[in-house]
Amino acid sequence: MAVTPPQNDPALMLLQHDIRVDWVRLRTLLVLRWLAILGQTLAVVIAAFYLGLRVELGLCFLAIGASVVSNLIAMSIFPENQRLSDRDAMLTLLFDLSQLAFLLFLTGGLNNPFSLLILAPVTISATALTLRSTIILGVLAIFLITCLSVWYLPLTMLSGEVLELPGLFILGFWASIIIGILFLSAYARRVASETHRMSQALLATQMALSREQSLTDLGGVVAAAAHELGTPLATIKLVSTELLDELAGHPELAEDVILIRDQADRCRDILRSMGRAGKDDIHLRRAPLGTVIQEAAEPHSDRGINLHYEFRPSKTAEGLDPTQQPQIWRKPEIIHGIRNLIQNAVDFATEQVWIEGEWDGGMIRIRITDDGPGFPVDLLGRLGDPFLRRRSHVPKDARPGYQGMGLGLFIAKTLLERSGAKVHFLNAADPFLALEDTPGLAGAQVLVVWPAAAIVPGEDGHMGALGPNMPIIG
Repeated sequence: MAVTPPQNDPALMLLQHDIRVDWVRLRTLLVLRWLAILGQTLAVVIAAFYLGLRVELGLCFLAIGASVVSNLIAMSIFPENQRLSDRDAMLTLLFDLSQLAFLLFLTGGLNNPFSLLILAPVTISATALTLRSTIILGVLAIFLITCLSVWYLPLTMLSGEVLELPGLFILGFWASIIIGILFLSAYARRVASETHRMSQALLATQMALSREQSLTDLGGVVAAAAHELGTPLATIKLVSTELLDELAGHPELAEDVILIRDQADRCRDILRSMGRAGKDDIHLRRAPLGTVIQEAAEPHSDRGINLHYEFRPSKTAEGLDPTQQPQIWRKPEIIHGIRNLIQNAVDFATEQVWIEGEWDGGMIRIRITDDGPGFPVDLLGRLGDPFLRRRSHVPKDARPGYQGMGLGLFIAKTLLERSGAKVHFLNAADPFLALEDTPGLAGAQVLVVWPAAAIVPGEDGHMGALGPNMPIIG
């Protein structure tokens, strides 16, 4: 039978949409900007002091200083692993484009051979940002390069000689840059889109393979159950038929035997139906918050660390019943992500791990805290990147099952963010105090925050009528 995928199948959604969200790390753009600042400074200094050109040093260093200040502010406000939204990345590249255009205005416009660098921001946008952002940057770059072909401060030697290309060369240079902007941005976008689609196709294939494997396993279990139960069901039907013949003169007993035979037939029909199509039990799709979290923590409950659970309404919430936990979607990414975070806490805890759940009308929060040494302060901004070194002061073999904190935290953060969560890494105690001075809740702490609408089914978060189970294939 043919597989009928659901309309909201994540694999199909990945293939149908080229969504570019948070592709660019702020750190990457900052490093590129530092390289640009270094190059611009060297070019201005060499032109002014070694080539004998008259350059507006004050205005040039003002433009370069603006980039330096922008970098320092960004580094002080945002963590190193901050990923920029499409809008933020476009504004960052827009600043770089404007700053470069102002420097070119001060140093000869299109007579300056470095005017070719105006291609860089547009090319980066075409690689990583949306089509709308790339068009905005491309149009602005064409406008600025056109203005620079007309208005600029000429390059002048100390002797008074003006260095200026013939008008025909300026026109050709202008045309070549315009063509470069259009061609390189289109080419870069096409290559990036194909690469992205290929990776999404591979991911969709992996998801489809995983789903098919689950269905295959389900079919094997059902087939084995049908095989094992076939003989006792046949025996029950045979014996009930013989009893029915012997109880012909006892209608009240015969009625019970008929019921037994009918139920045996019903069991046979159910097994036959399950063998034809796997069923998706929608009663298992959602569960109370505490149940989902405890399910995620269960594999690490017997590793010698005490796990403490507490689920309560937020202190800011009024009128919520502590015994009425919100029902949340029982998504694999939520369970696996929380499980990885709990594993990391258990790996580094001394004796205790606290797992707390809070909810109010609009947010759901999970806080996981251990009594270990905490996260290294110098790595707090980079947590969530893969392949970081292990947490400080804890030997790698301190806990059985230890697998480091780099790739596991990266996977957990990625999966939870896919479910709509924001993940924050911090330390529960003052990092400058000694471990013996910070007992109890003093180790690493991970805060996971969801908007309730992202993981709570329905408006009120409570179970409603579920309806019948639906076949997965047909």
